[in-house]
Amino acid sequence: MKYLDEITSDEMRSLSPLVTAYIGDAYFHLYVRTRLLQKTHRIDKLNDLSSEIVSATFQAAAYKKIEKYLTDEEKDIFRRGRNAKSHAPRSATVQEYHASTGFEALLGELFLTKKFQRLDEICELMLIEEGIFE
Repeated sequence: MKYLDEITSDEMRSLSPLVTAYIGDAYFHLYVRTRLLQKTHRIDKLNDLSSEIVSATFQAAAYKKIEKYLTDEEKDIFRRGRNAKSHAPRSATVQEYHASTGFEALLGELFLTKKFQRLDEICELMLIEEGIFE
């Protein structure tokens, strides 16, 4: 089996959006935790803030604010992730969960295609638009 960083563009497109969302979720968790260290080093505050930010509810609301900054290709990736068949947890509405899955799929695909600068721009924009950072 190939490692994900060894797959071709065609193989990338054949991956389930839920796979790319899985990768995007992991990336976003790490990004948020790393950025929050610039705000505080208190572990209780870090856990509270990161749990709020990586939630489906937060991601869905934040995506609406950054959508205007995305390319058509990025919006298509989001739509594929949003429309993937999955089951929402109790902590979010079905719409919020699907939107957050779309957002995570976008991050995952950017990560797997090594578009790291754009990946960081989108994550940072999301935190700025939600007032976490200026």
